[in-house]
Amino acid sequence: MNRIVLKVLSLALAVLLAAPAAALAADALKIGTLSPLTGPYAADGNDIANGVRAAVEVVKDQGGIPGYKDIVVQAEDSICDPRQAVAAANKLINEKVPAVVGAYCSSATIPASETLAEVDIVMITPASTSEKVTERGLKYMFRTCGRDDDQSKVAIKFIKEFLKGGTVYIVDDKTTYSQGLADNLEKLANAQGVKVLGHEHVNQGDKDFSAVLTKVKAANPAVFYVSLQNSASGALMLIQAKRMGITAKILAQDAVYHPQLMEIAKDAAEGVFLTFGFIDRETPAYKTFYAKYQPKYGEPGAYSAYSYDSAMAYLMAVKAVGSTDPAKIREAMLKNKFQGASKKINYLESGDSGSNYIIQMVKGGKFTNYWNPETNKLY
Repeated sequence: MNRIVLKVLSLALAVLLAAPAAALAADALKIGTLSPLTGPYAADGNDIANGVRAAVEVVKDQGGIPGYKDIVVQAEDSICDPRQAVAAANKLINEKVPAVVGAYCSSATIPASETLAEVDIVMITPASTSEKVTERGLKYMFRTCGRDDDQSKVAIKFIKEFLKGGTVYIVDDKTTYSQGLADNLEKLANAQGVKVLGHEHVNQGDKDFSAVLTKVKAANPAVFYVSLQNSASGALMLIQAKRMGITAKILAQDAVYHPQLMEIAKDAAEGVFLTFGFIDRETPAYKTFYAKYQPKYGEPGAYSAYSYDSAMAYLMAVKAVGSTDPAKIREAMLKNKFQGASKKINYLESGDSGSNYIIQMVKGGKFTNYWNPETNKLY
């Protein structure tokens, strides 16, 4: 009998000792991230997770959020694969996160968002630009970056009005994002009198582009449009295009936009044009972001600031309503307008926050603002 009593007392003591830790865990606000942390898109994916971490650190420095003793980032790997993204989304559901910042590839974001929508988890993508992301009527789906249809309009305007390019050759890698953007460009080109000399597809992970580049060289277009899912593949295509002697002006898009483009391609990237959102690095918001991000995670990647703003928008909403209730969060996010690190944030009923694409150019091994589509003038 004494042994039984001792065992019961020991169990009771263990429960009492564990209680403070459990209470502390319950007082932590979790925010999930979903992005490719491994594989060919890991550079962008880790930028996204780190952008959220930087936002959390800034909020903590500012005193945190009343009612929560801590803010915890739960990062999961989507690998830019639809099935893996759904599995990662389910893991975040099991972790009871009320919001997720992600993902990167639209082909991963779309199925993951449907899984999260089943349990009313808020999702804010900093990087998925396919129009379908916010056109499916998901109540708690938001987007901080721009949209493909807006990006393609800037691209064709630049080709026609500034480069005066009468012909274009298009290459994509068949992903939801890159092919969707390339298809948009082709439609606009045909409608506006820019002749499409060819539209070819490569595969994700390809390293030898000689077959398609031989076709590009033979066609001799004024503009070579490169729509690939990541900067590493873009860099390889630029290297091989230069080696093959292709002289067309090269225009790429926001997935190719990443510091590693220049690290890999080096002088083959020089003079390449890219569509990307305008970021004013002189704003106090950007400077706060950069001061927190750069010392710990290095130079910001393409979507670091968008991810930071996505997390900030959510954390500001939680602070404003004192709750993680999704209906209240949605209402607060639609009302909240602020200058973010990436741009002015103003979410619409659709969940979109508007596009502000410009043309950037690689100059001296750095991305530089080049052309403003609103004024049709150089910066």
